[in-house]
Amino acid sequence: MEPLFVNRVAASGLVTLNLEEYIHPGDRVVYDIKDNLFHGLMLREKDFREFVKTHDWAQYDGQNVAIICSADAIVPTWAYMLLASKLQGHAHRYVFGNLEALEQSLFEDAIASLNPTDYQDAKLVIKGCGDKPVPTFAYVAIMQRLLPVAASMMYGEPCSTVPLYKKPKAAATVAEG
Repeated sequence: MEPLFVNRVAASGLVTLNLEEYIHPGDRVVYDIKDNLFHGLMLREKDFREFVKTHDWAQYDGQNVAIICSADAIVPTWAYMLLASKLQGHAHRYVFGNLEALEQSLFEDAIASLNPTDYQDAKLVIKGCGDKPVPTFAYVAIMQRLLPVAASMMYGEPCSTVPLYKKPKAAATVAEG
């Protein structure tokens, strides 16, 4: 006797990727160099070097740091580079830019760590809705990373997907030959 209900989603061979799983769990902090400015206008090298020398950089251990200057001030490039040299070995990740730039950097690393051959000829569903917000650029980045190898890519949930890409039959034949 045939089963009353058949789970067609389970039998479809779809592979679901949930980009929420690639959100780095570490704290995100902003280091604003404006706090180091002389009269809020410019950076004085001697004072800044003294600050860098005596600052407790261990407070950034394992954190993700966005380095910005929120003041309209004269800040030489070397100052940001000096901050980076001190964050190295403490922060998990640091970038010049706002929290969005930091998040993009974290997602780019996570997506770059995926092995495309693990998804060779897979029918992929990139999960849509979830509990944590996933930035749009992460969805574009996953397409760029896996589109060359996937048989198809869809967006949404396995039970309700939006088709995005299907490898042409001719490409599949050429790849096999």
